[in-house]
Amino acid sequence: MTTVTRPFTPTALQRRTPVPSDLDIAQAAALKPISLVAAELGLLEEEIEYYGPTKAKVRLEVLDRLRTRPNGKYIDVTAITPTPLGEGKTTLTVGLSQALGAHLGQRVVTCIRQPSQGPTFGIKGGAAGGGYSQVIPMEDFNLHLTGDIHAITAAHNLCAAAIDARVLHEAGASDEQLFERIFPKGKSGRKFPRSLQLRCARLGITKGNPDDFTPEERRRVCRLDLDPAAITWRRILDTSDRFLRGVTVGRGEEERGFARETGFDIAVASEIMAVLALTTGLQDMRRRLGDMVVGLDRQGHAVTAEDLGVAGAMTVLMKDALKPNLMQTLEGTPVFVHAGPFANIAHGNSSILADQVALKLADYVITESGFGADMGMEKFFDIKCRVSGLVPDAVVLVATVRALKMHGGGPKVVAGKPLDPVYVEENLDLLRAGLPNLLHHIRIARKFGVPVVVAVNGFATDSPAELDLVRRASLESGAEDAVVCHNWALGGEGALDLGRAVMRVCERPSDFRFLYGVDEPIKQKIETIAREVYGADGVDYTPEAEAKIEAYTRLGYDRLPICMAKTHLSLSHDPALKGVPTGFRIPVRDIRVSAGAGFLYPLLGNMATMPGLPTRPGFYDVDIDPETGRVVGLF
Repeated sequence: MTTVTRPFTPTALQRRTPVPSDLDIAQAAALKPISLVAAELGLLEEEIEYYGPTKAKVRLEVLDRLRTRPNGKYIDVTAITPTPLGEGKTTLTVGLSQALGAHLGQRVVTCIRQPSQGPTFGIKGGAAGGGYSQVIPMEDFNLHLTGDIHAITAAHNLCAAAIDARVLHEAGASDEQLFERIFPKGKSGRKFPRSLQLRCARLGITKGNPDDFTPEERRRVCRLDLDPAAITWRRILDTSDRFLRGVTVGRGEEERGFARETGFDIAVASEIMAVLALTTGLQDMRRRLGDMVVGLDRQGHAVTAEDLGVAGAMTVLMKDALKPNLMQTLEGTPVFVHAGPFANIAHGNSSILADQVALKLADYVITESGFGADMGMEKFFDIKCRVSGLVPDAVVLVATVRALKMHGGGPKVVAGKPLDPVYVEENLDLLRAGLPNLLHHIRIARKFGVPVVVAVNGFATDSPAELDLVRRASLESGAEDAVVCHNWALGGEGALDLGRAVMRVCERPSDFRFLYGVDEPIKQKIETIAREVYGADGVDYTPEAEAKIEAYTRLGYDRLPICMAKTHLSLSHDPALKGVPTGFRIPVRDIRVSAGAGFLYPLLGNMATMPGLPTRPGFYDVDIDPETGRVVGLF
C-alpha cells in the first residue's frame, strides 16, 4: 500500500516580548486538527483513533505497513546534573524538533514521556516544554491525556488486590476446596482459562483436563503459599503522598489476622509503566505482565502475576494504553507522547513502540531521557536500546550557566524561591569551577561510543563571555559541537544552529556499545555503573540487599540489566554532593526485581519511591475560570 503524505506546513508563531507564561502561550496557540498532523506525518486514516480534535492514538498496524522502510536518525536528548528547577531539557527537545521540521525542511518526530500529576501538582509543574517550544494542548498533555496512567493504576492495583485476597482465601480453605473454587464445574466441564493453563505449563503439568489432576497436582496448581513477609508488590497512586510511603493493610473486620506492612509508590514507578515503555507489542506485553514477580512463596520460589491468574485482566485494562499518543508542537511538528517512567526511580524513557513508529515515519527522531546522562541516558542505552535493538546516532547534552554555577559552589537553588544574584550576574570563576560536571557528562556519553552535541540553554541573564566559556570547554572535552540555543524565546528559530549541528553529526558513523554485559554477575554490573558513570570508589550493600542478590541469582534473574534508583540532583547518591564528587561509595539498601519489565533496580541511599508534597505545592495555583472554562495556573 502506498501512502500519499500531505506536505508539511509549519504553524506560524505569534511571538510576544516579554515572553508570556507557558500556559498563556499554549492557550493562545493555533492548533492544527490532529487529523492534519497525522496526514502530514504519513499516517492513514484507519491507523488513527481520535480523542477529540487535538489528540489521537496511533494503531500499531502502522509498523506492519512500514516494516520495510529504513529507519530515520535516532537522537537522545539528555542533560548535565540539574538544579531542582530543571534546565530546560524538554524545551530543548521540542525546540530542536521545531528547528528541524519547521525551519530546516526535515521530517521529524519528537518522542517524549507523559508527565505524572505528582510533579505537576507538586514542585516541578508541567513537562510540556516551555516558552515557544511546547507540546500542545498543554492542559491535555499535563492532565490525564488519554488516560494511560489511569489504566496503569487500575491494572497495578487489581494485582495488589488479588495478592491479599489470595493469601486470605488460601488460609481458610483445604486443597480440595481451593481446587473446586479455582476450577468451578459448569455444564461443559471445568473452567480452565488461559492463565491457569500457563501456570500448569510453568509447573510442568500437561494434562488438558483438570479432573485428571492428582491430589498433589491440584495442590501445586491452586496453592500459591505466598509468604506475606516476602510480598514485594506495593500499591500505587499518581499523587505525591508521603503519608502512604508506609501503610498497614488488612485491618478490616473480616481480615483479622492478615494485617501486614506495605506501602504505596508513585504510579509512574509501577513496573507496569516500565512494561508499557519497554514492550514491543500486545503479545509481548501480555507475556511481560505475566512474568512480573509479586513476591516469594514460603519455599523461596518466585510468584508471578500469571500465577495469580490476573495477568490477562491486566492486559485488557492496558490494551488501549499500548498505542502511542499523537500531539503537536507550537509550530505544528508531530509529537508522540507515550509512557512516563521517572528516571530517578525507574528507567526514565518514553516507549520503544513510539520510537519504532517514529523511526519509520521520519528522517529524524528526537527522543528525551530523564534527568542527567548519569540517569535517563545511561538507562536509555543499557536498558531501552538493549531491548529494542535500536542504535542511537547522537546525543544532545543540555547545559545551563545556572546549573554549572551551582556545581561550582553557588548557593542552594530552591524551587519557589528567588535565585541568588550570583546566578543572574556574570561570574566566570564560579562558572569555571562548575564546568567539570558538564565535562563528566560528556565523558559518560562518549563511553557508549555515541557522538555528543552540547546545547547550552541560554537565559537572558547569561553573559556572552559565560556562554562562550561553556562552548569552548565543551569542544575541548570531546563534544562534536556546542551551540547556544534561544528557542524558549524564539521557538525553532532559536535552535537552528543546534539542528544543523545534529544533522552534521548524524552523518558520521556511531560506534555504539553497552557499558556492561548482561551475563556479568549482579554486583559487577552495579559496580561498573557506580564506577564508570557516577565516579564512585566502590559499592556497599546492606544485609537485605545481599540477601536479594543471592535470591535473584538463585531464581535466574541475575542476567537482567540494572536500573539504578538514585537522586537526580548529584552524580552520587547524596543530593548535597554537587559538581563531580570524589572519594564516595554508593550504598545499596535494597534491590527489587522487575522481571516483566526486564531489569533489577537497586535502591541507593535514601531514594524514595513515593515523592512528597512541599509546604506550598503547585496545585495552589491551578484552577478553572468558571466563566470561560479555561484552566489557569499550570506552569
